[in-house]
Amino acid sequence: MVSELIGKYVWLIQILSAAGDRGLTLREISDKYERRYDQAYSRRTFNNHRMAVREVFGIEIVCDRRNNRYLIPFSEEIMDNDKSIGWLVNTFTVSNLLTLGKERLSGRVSVEDVPSGQIYLTSIMQAMEDGRELEIEYGKYNSSQSETLHIQPFAVKEYERRWYLVAFCHERATSEGKDIGNSDIKAWRVYGLDRILGMKESGKTFKMPKDFDVDSLFYNSFGVFFPKEGQRSVTVRFRATESEARYLRDLPLHRSQKEEGPAEGGGRIFNLRVIPDENLLMEFCRLAGRVEVIEPEQVRSSVRDMLRKGLDYYI
Repeated sequence: MVSELIGKYVWLIQILSAAGDRGLTLREISDKYERRYDQAYSRRTFNNHRMAVREVFGIEIVCDRRNNRYLIPFSEEIMDNDKSIGWLVNTFTVSNLLTLGKERLSGRVSVEDVPSGQIYLTSIMQAMEDGRELEIEYGKYNSSQSETLHIQPFAVKEYERRWYLVAFCHERATSEGKDIGNSDIKAWRVYGLDRILGMKESGKTFKMPKDFDVDSLFYNSFGVFFPKEGQRSVTVRFRATESEARYLRDLPLHRSQKEEGPAEGGGRIFNLRVIPDENLLMEFCRLAGRVEVIEPEQVRSSVRDMLRKGLDYYI
């Protein structure tokens, strides 16, 4: 029932954040609670949830004594400054809405399945928090054999309906006969949670590398391809049709995306500052007919070769 309680805490954060500086009276909060959960919301229960929100999320729910309205001061800044809180609130909010949809809007809510091994997500995040190493059985897509690996879980990352684990792998570090420590990026790997076949704690502990930040690690990457030693980001320029440009403005391909202006002959010119990995090439192939890579020539030719190879299947 812990997940149910957390869901209620997040629901409380969500409705008060939506109310903004005006806040809500206890009566208004109680009415919303009763409509959502079909049960009364006593002052005592509300105060218990209010204290839990402070302890679990570090968010203070205050009462404006001038009008007896409850609010979260600077709620927008809290969500913007702490991505983990914002992610958790959004995740539980969507989860609650989907549950509500199944209960009361049957046949009117449709979502995509996310086959990403969530069964291990909680255990991984607990091991991350406790600094405990894990032993995993991992099966690659390009092999029929699984392998046993001993890892230090650094971070988790979501990308295109899948969860990934960023970890230091002892087997990769000791390939030359010695353990080189988790600060050596050569032994860092990315594992898809849906490829983990088994998991248990190894009994060992570890300390995180100093100043580790998963977003910084992938800052110049596209997707979850880990930057290899010596790889450098390049400026990739491409032309998009006018209709595709509107989509790209709303949902950029990458955090570095910039719009340069109109293209000769129609369309718009954009650029990205990224490492041209396989995920990026596949994305340009997916957008074929709507996006054309202009430069660098190496990226343009790689996309062209991938498209030709795909066309061969249909000739």
